[in-house]
Amino acid sequence: MKNILVILLLSIVFFSCSNLEEMNINPNLPTETHPQLLLTNVEWDAFRANGGTSPLYAQKMLVQTDGENSNQYYKWDRGSFGPYSVLRNVTKMIQEAERINEPSYVALGKFFRSYYFYNLTMSFGNVPYTAALKGESEKGYSPVYDEQELVFKGILAELAEAETILANENTIIAGDIIYSGNILSWRKLINAFRLKVLLTLSQKSGSSSIDFSEFNSIYTNSPLMENETESGQLVFLDQQNNRYPDFNSSGFSSGMYMDSTFIQRLQVRKDPRLFIYSTQTKSAKEAGKAINDFSAYEGGDPAAPYGEVNEKATRGDVSKVNDRYHRDPVNEPYKLLGYSEQQLILAEAAVRGWINADAEMLYEEGVKASFMFYEMYSEEYSGYVDAEAAMVYLSEPMNDFSKATTENEKVELIIMQKYLQSFFQLQWTSFFDHHRTGFPTFRRPEGVTVPYRWIYPQSEYNYNADNVSSAIEKQFGSGNDNIHEMTWWIK
Repeated sequence: MKNILVILLLSIVFFSCSNLEEMNINPNLPTETHPQLLLTNVEWDAFRANGGTSPLYAQKMLVQTDGENSNQYYKWDRGSFGPYSVLRNVTKMIQEAERINEPSYVALGKFFRSYYFYNLTMSFGNVPYTAALKGESEKGYSPVYDEQELVFKGILAELAEAETILANENTIIAGDIIYSGNILSWRKLINAFRLKVLLTLSQKSGSSSIDFSEFNSIYTNSPLMENETESGQLVFLDQQNNRYPDFNSSGFSSGMYMDSTFIQRLQVRKDPRLFIYSTQTKSAKEAGKAINDFSAYEGGDPAAPYGEVNEKATRGDVSKVNDRYHRDPVNEPYKLLGYSEQQLILAEAAVRGWINADAEMLYEEGVKASFMFYEMYSEEYSGYVDAEAAMVYLSEPMNDFSKATTENEKVELIIMQKYLQSFFQLQWTSFFDHHRTGFPTFRRPEGVTVPYRWIYPQSEYNYNADNVSSAIEKQFGSGNDNIHEMTWWIK
């Protein structure tokens, strides 16, 4: 009888423990999930990061009149390691994809890792890479910093791995809000990004361990985007939480105005994208000037004290950002990398002799694609940027590639076109092109120099002091963590 009671008690205890274990699993915090559920959010975060106004002040497209903007006057200091938080979702997506043997999600995970680490290393220099994001798996909370050259080699290797994986896959990628699961489209974007990374390092060609012959190999053997509709972009919808990020933003109604140097660059080239980017001045509108009258637009001097520009704006003589950027719930997509940029990347490579191709044709295709983008997404102004307008524009002497005789003149034309199409697009691409090629130039107050990087976050000094200090010493000398230090890619 005692034995029976003991068995019954043990059974009750075991059953109770099992039930408690099941009850203690929080259904709202699952430990496993399908990678498609992570992919949607990863894409949303990555592509939305390509908008915003901060780079527009630094790249001389906007000025502020109600206070001093640190980006406009190059007075920034610390950057953010925020992308590492987003990369945790990318890491989890890769882990879940490996768990259920879904290689396509692993490939996209490698692409997004490359994208974020590219932006991180361009912003700071040496960053945690090989030892990063291992807090959960290996309890590694103080990652060492990798040298920038190694980070770039890792980025290129991961992109090549992503392309190889997808080349052997033929299933639809569920949860994909960019290309609706089309694997070939993703391969094209990944390959275009490989070209962008390699061209970023043009100054290291012949003086580093980076294999630059890979550029021609990609161009010759790998699929690339073939038209503007294949661009890597996030299209917004007129639905809650899916609208254009600046829709109804109050920032546009305050002290944000157009930069005079940007306006002038569009005016002298007779560039109709001016009408899409900005409004007429109040004075010009009251005078009855037409939308396509280039003299109806004027900006504020980005090198002048903001109070002076404010006085000019108060008189009605400074253009604001076009209303469509904050009144249209859909407006235009955010591009991570588009066909137009890809063609201009190829045009520069052709000029440099990296590929055997017609640089002029590639340049013109890049410009036409940019016009087509605005024809598609700014319907009110589509007549100013149709195919015929693009041809007229390319025949203007300042835009005519055939009139450029030296390599430097050709590169300047190409970089200027990348710059002119980057309004509210492509984040800091033109800023880095400025450091890489010298184009475009950026007007600034006398004695002010354009920074090369951002200072490491204070959190690294608080929680990873030994490693961040070592990274600074290796790059710039002990204690020289400042915005005017050159990192490896540009030295």
